[in-house]
Amino acid sequence: MIKQELVKTVLSDGVADRETALKVESLQSGFVSGKIDRRGFMTGALALGVTVTAATSFVKEVQAATPKKGGRIRTALTGGATSDTLDPGQILDLYMLVVQFAQARNNLTEVDANGALVPELAESWEASPDATEWNFSIRKGVEFTNGKTLDANDVAASLNHHLGEDSTSAAKGILNGVESVKADGKNNVVVKLTGGDADFPYILSDYHILMCPANDDGTIDWQSGIGTGSYAISEHEPGVRTLSTRNPNYWKENSAYFDEVEVFQVADATARTSGLQSGEFDCMNNVAHKTVHLLDKAPGINVHSVTGNKQYTLPMRTDTAPYDNNDVRLAVKHIVDREQWLKLILRGYGELGNDNPIGPANFYRATTEELPQRAYDPDKAKYHLKQAGVSNLKIQFHAAETGFGGAVDAGQLMRETARAAGVDVEVIREPNDGYWSNVWMVKAFSACYWSGRPTENWMFSQVYAADASWNDTYWKHDRFNELLVMGRAELDQAKRREIYVEMQTIVNMEGGVCLPLFAADLMALSDKIATPGKLGNNWELDGAHFGERWWFA
Repeated sequence: MIKQELVKTVLSDGVADRETALKVESLQSGFVSGKIDRRGFMTGALALGVTVTAATSFVKEVQAATPKKGGRIRTALTGGATSDTLDPGQILDLYMLVVQFAQARNNLTEVDANGALVPELAESWEASPDATEWNFSIRKGVEFTNGKTLDANDVAASLNHHLGEDSTSAAKGILNGVESVKADGKNNVVVKLTGGDADFPYILSDYHILMCPANDDGTIDWQSGIGTGSYAISEHEPGVRTLSTRNPNYWKENSAYFDEVEVFQVADATARTSGLQSGEFDCMNNVAHKTVHLLDKAPGINVHSVTGNKQYTLPMRTDTAPYDNNDVRLAVKHIVDREQWLKLILRGYGELGNDNPIGPANFYRATTEELPQRAYDPDKAKYHLKQAGVSNLKIQFHAAETGFGGAVDAGQLMRETARAAGVDVEVIREPNDGYWSNVWMVKAFSACYWSGRPTENWMFSQVYAADASWNDTYWKHDRFNELLVMGRAELDQAKRREIYVEMQTIVNMEGGVCLPLFAADLMALSDKIATPGKLGNNWELDGAHFGERWWFA
């Protein structure tokens, strides 16, 4: 864009002097590549008729877009808790996702800012024809922050950490199809599956499946926080503050530009916002939708909206009355005015959900023709309550801001719209700290959010499979689980689509989740922060990798 502005300055009567324009372009290329210094560029540009304003603007843009190392970025995040641990299998929310997944440790594979799967600690991989056996070639010369060289034994132990009957890892469900993991030499790992899985390398980018040093007994050392990541943890107070310093031996080139990354748990949106405006923080996640228009106009601050598969959910425990009755669950799904929530809770930054966790960025998402949009309908809610033999239903909805932004307000809106169906909703505000341990998956009806997952199998396996660690609705459906196994192994896209659309329909009609909204991620940055362009949408804050990808301009 700036290139066109410079060329415009050498226009004469609307006709460009092509020779001069080419010289301007050559001069720009020389400055960008570093072959021409600032003085040489300015002198040459002015001699060619470029204005001082245009030339200076171009210099500033190039300098801002050129990463440089240094400084401490201070980040205000949600999702931390004093009960957090450094066990990668126990990561519950964004705070520890950032600290471990995006800073201290690496995966075998990575989803980049464009949504493509790329190698990380695995240089390459190949599968057997039926996708039941996968061979991973491990990157050579990578060191842990304690100086140990990464090898196949570390990788095998790190994967096995999530397997077995005694595992409590949140990744156990998505790795359920793994039969064995074995090191084959120093730099190769072989993974055998019980059935074919064409998406298996995607799963290995999950933020729980991080590589840690192996102990002699085959377990991993997760307690130390040691990893191969871009930053090493130097100070850590769970759920309060974490300070990490750049790994001087980090194996990725052209990344990790900050000297230090300081992360603060700040649950209150007002405190995050005021801290950013006062200069206490350099960036924040989870901008409050009701104040985003004001923050967007604040001097020195840039607000970014990134749309992906982030979803607001209301899980109902299907093993607990009254939600063990599907007609009651369908009644609940009809008492939520989704249009109202989109307008008042998200302020338009998102789209309607349809009680289906497969989001707008997924490949096999059901169309509205295949799965009609569910709407607020108190009469249908009454019908289903009658079918369930229930009248004057009274339920409790447990919510906190950490569940999702605006969850308590959303509960109050649901309380009002539910009255027309004869449903009395009591909204209980819960503490932010400990919410994911004491409320989510404990209370029968609560607020929750998911960042979504890049593949259908991943999302379904982690949250909706009968034996998934994070099956927060405690839902078990024989046909769904049968299709889950079939979908993993099916390599024909048309047949695979049929499978996943049927699974989405089953969740919509019989599942325990009410999913009213897909939400855009709203983040705010000081204008001192430079970003590389497109921001990743798989997790908040540029795929959570802001520490690797951003720098001080």
